[in-house]
Amino acid sequence: MVQLAELVNFCDELLDAKAFRDYSPNGLQIEGVAEVKKIVTGVTACQALIDAAVAADADVLLVHHGFFWKGESACLTGMKRRRIGKLIENNISLLAYHLPLDAHPEYGNNAQLAQQLGLEVEGRFGRDERDQIGMYGRLRKAMGAEEFARHLAKVLGREPLHLAGEVDWIEGVAWCTGAAQGYIESTPGLGVQAFISGEVSEQTMHFVRESGVHYYAAGHHATERYGVQALADVLSQRFGVAHQFIDIDNPV
Repeated sequence: MVQLAELVNFCDELLDAKAFRDYSPNGLQIEGVAEVKKIVTGVTACQALIDAAVAADADVLLVHHGFFWKGESACLTGMKRRRIGKLIENNISLLAYHLPLDAHPEYGNNAQLAQQLGLEVEGRFGRDERDQIGMYGRLRKAMGAEEFARHLAKVLGREPLHLAGEVDWIEGVAWCTGAAQGYIESTPGLGVQAFISGEVSEQTMHFVRESGVHYYAAGHHATERYGVQALADVLSQRFGVAHQFIDIDNPV
């Protein structure tokens, strides 16, 4: 058991949450019970995950995608009312970390994806000096481009959309999970043959054709399942709380 305030402070400091310019607030978004015995983790605070957290008798729901995104209506109506209402009615706290959980060098989504795929991290990259969220490195063993697509499918349980580049082999890889398809434009000069993200945009195909870099859209959800689990495992070991990951299927 741990006090909610202690748990939140630990996460905020570990992930350096205040250092990020983000699209939503990071940290405690909804306050529930003061003493935490069980944490449920998942990717997105959708209704199905909230219902599952209630059924699992969670005290805290820890997610990557929480609420209160910039540009959305502030009104608590419809789906937002039902989701938030269910958490409040059951005294469940909502903890959400977006960019801080992407970026952490050990427990973040990008670091954890590297572990899953057998990628050796060599460095970080981004759109500017303050945006170094992406990672790049090497496969432990070079693969053919189609073989690498099969490797992604086997590890992540989802067939990637493969936009083929020039060369038939993959050794150097850059990656940034989720909706970071635009980061492929920052890969020239990294010495990579492939870039992995979650989603894909129309202009991505043109960049692939003109740069020769392979692109693998491996799934927003599929690439961002691992950070919350790694973080909660740390919390479980440090504070002696139970942890259960609940995967709500999402093909996107």
